[in-house]
Amino acid sequence: MTADVDLAVVGGGPVGLATSIAAQLAGMSVAVVDARGGDGDKACGEGLMPTSLAALQRWGVDPPGHQVTGITYRQGSRAVTALFTHGEGRGVRRTALVAALRERAAALGIPTRHERITSLSQTSTQVAVGSLTARYVAVADGLHSPLRRSLSLEVASRRPARFGQRRHYAVRPWSDTVEVTWADEGEAYVTPVAEHEVGVALLGGRGAGFSQQLARFPRLVERLQGAQPTSRVRGAGPLRQTASARVAGRALLVGDAAGYVDALTGEGMAVGFASAEALVACLARGRPGDYEQAWRRVSRRPRLLTEGLLAATRSRPVRRALVPVAAAVPGVFSGAVNALA
Repeated sequence: MTADVDLAVVGGGPVGLATSIAAQLAGMSVAVVDARGGDGDKACGEGLMPTSLAALQRWGVDPPGHQVTGITYRQGSRAVTALFTHGEGRGVRRTALVAALRERAAALGIPTRHERITSLSQTSTQVAVGSLTARYVAVADGLHSPLRRSLSLEVASRRPARFGQRRHYAVRPWSDTVEVTWADEGEAYVTPVAEHEVGVALLGGRGAGFSQQLARFPRLVERLQGAQPTSRVRGAGPLRQTASARVAGRALLVGDAAGYVDALTGEGMAVGFASAEALVACLARGRPGDYEQAWRRVSRRPRLLTEGLLAATRSRPVRRALVPVAAAVPGVFSGAVNALA
C-alpha cells in the first residue's frame, strides 16, 4: 500500500513547521499533524541567533521582530557584551514566529491535520500517524514528547531540575542585545521583541513564582517599574530532557523531543533548525539511519558548552565570578557566544 505522504511531522511548533517546510522544498510530500492549534505560544526566550534567522530566511520565512546584535552578561553593576560577528539575530515573539512559519507552510501547500498523536504503528515500509500514513515521521512534539516516551527512547534525568517562566512588558528596549542577569539562584533574560516590547524569561529551580523570582533582580525590577505586562506568565520544565536515540525505525526525533539540555545559552532554536535541515538531508539521501550521527554533529558544540556552563555555575562562588572573569577575558567570552550564534 502506498503511503499518503513521504513525511508526516507530528508537532506544529517552530521546529516542526520548519522541518515540514524544509522537506517540502526538498521535493517531499509532507503533512503536519498537530493537536494544539491556537497561537502556538509557550514559555520561550524568543531570541533567534544569526544562524537561526539565516535558516528561516533560506526557507522563505522572515518574521517581524527587533534586531539583536549580541549577548550581554550582567551581575550587579558589572556587565560584559559580546557582539555577533556573523550577522544579526532577531528577537521575535513566539506567536509571530509560529504565524510566519504557518503562512509559509500554507503557501507551499502543506496541509495540517488536528489530531492528538501519542503512539505510532510502524511496518517495514511506512508509519501510521493517526488517520495518516507516511513513509517516515518527524517527531517534533516538544519538550515532554509523548511519542519519545511511547517509542521507549526517554531517559530519566538525575540532574537538578530547572524551570523557565516568561512574560512580556510594554517598554522600549534599553539594549539591542539579549541581556542575561545572573543571581545566586537563577538567571533573567531580557530580549527586545518589538520597538516598545521586551520579553523577560526567568530560569531557576522549582517553587518560586514569577514575581518572587523577578524580585531577585532589583536592577531589572527598576527597569520594568510602571511597565504594563502584555502577556500572561507561561512556564516550562523540567528543562533537561534526554533521549537514548534520535531514530526508532521510521520515526526520527527533532527539536526539543530529540533531547534538551537547558535554556541557559539559548541553544534550543538554533539546534532545532539545524537538526531539521540534517533530518531532511538524510531522508533525501534515503539514509534515515544517518540522522543519529548528523544530530550529534550539529548539536555537539552547543550541548557541550551548555553542559559545561551549567556544571560550573552550580557552584555559587563560580556564579559570582562569572561576569568578572568574562569581562577580564572578553575574547574568550566573545568566542563562546559566537560558537553558539
